[in-house]
Amino acid sequence: MTTCPSGHESASDDYCDVCGILIGAPPLTETGALSGITPGTGGAPVTGAGPLAGTGAPPAAAEACPRCGVPRAGQFCETCGYDFTAPAPDLASPATSAPAPAAPPLSTPATPPPAAPPPATAPFATSPPAAPPPAPPATAAWTAVVTADRAYYDSVQAAGGPDADAISFPAYCPERRFRLSGAEVQVGRRSVSRGIDPEIDLTGPPTDPGVSRLHVVLVGAPDGTWSAVDPGSENGTLVNGNEIPQRESVPLHDGDRIHLGAWTALTITREA
Repeated sequence: MTTCPSGHESASDDYCDVCGILIGAPPLTETGALSGITPGTGGAPVTGAGPLAGTGAPPAAAEACPRCGVPRAGQFCETCGYDFTAPAPDLASPATSAPAPAAPPLSTPATPPPAAPPPATAPFATSPPAAPPPAPPATAAWTAVVTADRAYYDSVQAAGGPDADAISFPAYCPERRFRLSGAEVQVGRRSVSRGIDPEIDLTGPPTDPGVSRLHVVLVGAPDGTWSAVDPGSENGTLVNGNEIPQRESVPLHDGDRIHLGAWTALTITREA
């Protein structure tokens, strides 16, 4: 029995009848190639040996060993013992192998729609607000309209008062309107020396000489009504054609007419 470089007990003394390696070849290294022989160079000259042990097939010429590159001489490579009848090994390196298909990306879960806001809760029931107090009645607006009254002038002339002939009726006297406001409204002619500055100034032009400096006072009441008071004029005051007592309050109404002087008339109007 002969031992091959791979450690097999062979009955043949030229090639191992187990692995087919040359009995006299140097021992194999860790890479599987013969010690001192570069794979692919052929190593020692290959002789035309007969059939390998265990096979009757002739050696395949020009076929190189896929492991070490030595030309095939039988079923087993003479250098590394590769079995040519074994299935062809997958020699593709990991670098050249087809890459594994990439795993499909995980599907991103759809974003859920925003949650609907909670329904608005009704506020706690509260008692209705108290009704506002009724508004006080609007105070009426009172106005004094000053004009020249021809009929009154004629009545004064007919009475034949002192100096009546010296007083003439004005050719033009524009209508004037005075809004009554405050506690009282004085009617007369302004006098700087006496310090009289009435709210309804009848100084003119035209000037009614029969009007005193302070002829009549219109007094306002808390309820919004008005009255007339003659404080002591020289020629007196008439309300609706009747002379009123001096220093007495006479109530006024909408449409009343106050006459004073020689031709002056005040018509009192009330507007809602």
